[in-house]
Amino acid sequence: MQPQAGRPRGGASTSAVPLCRRIRPRRVAALASVTVLTLAVSTSAGTGHLPPLPATADAGPVTMARSTTHGPCMISGGPKVQLSEGVPTPGGYSRSTGTVHALTLMVDFSDAPGQGSALSRFREFFPQTRQWFRTSSYGRLDYRPETPIPGWLRLPKPFRSYGIERGAPFDPGYRQLVQDIVAAADPKVDYRSYDFLNILATPNAGPSALDTVLSVTFAGTMQAPIADGVPVANASFIYSRQDDGSGSYDRTGFRVLPHENGHVFGLPDLYTQEGAGAVGHWDIMSEDWGANNDLLGWHKWKLGWLDATQVDCVAAPGTSEYTLTPLGRTGGSKLLIIPLGRRTGYAVELRTREGNDETVCRPGILIYKVDADVDTGQGPITVYDSHRDSGGCTHTPNVHAELSDAPFAPGEEFRDPRRGIRVSVAGVDLSGRYRVRVTRG
Repeated sequence: MQPQAGRPRGGASTSAVPLCRRIRPRRVAALASVTVLTLAVSTSAGTGHLPPLPATADAGPVTMARSTTHGPCMISGGPKVQLSEGVPTPGGYSRSTGTVHALTLMVDFSDAPGQGSALSRFREFFPQTRQWFRTSSYGRLDYRPETPIPGWLRLPKPFRSYGIERGAPFDPGYRQLVQDIVAAADPKVDYRSYDFLNILATPNAGPSALDTVLSVTFAGTMQAPIADGVPVANASFIYSRQDDGSGSYDRTGFRVLPHENGHVFGLPDLYTQEGAGAVGHWDIMSEDWGANNDLLGWHKWKLGWLDATQVDCVAAPGTSEYTLTPLGRTGGSKLLIIPLGRRTGYAVELRTREGNDETVCRPGILIYKVDADVDTGQGPITVYDSHRDSGGCTHTPNVHAELSDAPFAPGEEFRDPRRGIRVSVAGVDLSGRYRVRVTRG
């Protein structure tokens, strides 16, 4: 999760309305998905012995729809790429279709006792998170948060003893934290019954999110503490509250959890060290502060939420025309992919103010480049701005202004002269569908 400061980054316009308090950007050194984490001591809860590590689960979006015509668009990254945008998602992450059970524990510490009831902390995120995934997935992900321990789960050590801080090494502090959580919950929890773990820490543990963002996810880690014979391989940790003082927290504060859970499904961070200037507010994996937003169409395909007939692979030379329906609307064609090679490609989709997208101020055709060979947090996706240096069309707090008017409108065209590629917006019909013409030289 990347908090957005009062001005856009990466040379963007400064027309955004400044926030009442500046939010420091998260440091890329502390990638929100800790796939490089090595939990060297995999201790079964309450036993003290070291069992062998079981094989990791299959990839989440196992039902990702594709046909033989999609072959050229199945771009993939190298084996060392962290949370690659390649498709399909490799094994080890949680399922992202059907019914998933999220073990959700509210934890506190002796030096940070829980404030109010644990279930009030739970209600900061639910049912909003469940509904967010239902809407984004067109009902294909039935997300069920479960709280077998409805009260605060007190951990055996003070919070400060774990050394949890942004940018700090995650070993041994996080290893000990996870092991203590597993041991404390084990008498009442059968970990085999759940797909992934949510830890909602009491908000008074650690600094305010306005100062530093501690929320983090272990995603697909190959070495993790063992609980009831299964590795705790996918776990999201939420601290403090993402409250920017705008008065919208009750409506928008939950969004840090869908972002972190995106990692347990295999999605990377789309922000960079400079902030959200690569993707802006067009994906919750880029910006999860403030107003609601959705996932990119590429991510919806990657997660198994689009049918094969909803995704067109434009690999052959020549000119072809397509009709796209809004991404936030159920049904219809959603995504065009223009492969550039084995690792990269352009993606084309229609974004409007529908579904989870509530800040779209200029509907139109969004075009972006996907690079499966770029690590999480290093810019694996780049949105192309149809109105560069315009300052954007929104003043909504925590929305990257410069890219808010990025979509292409009827009569506008994206060109890549070097590759002989043109994407033209030919028109829009009365139902809000857009006609797109793609030319490959």
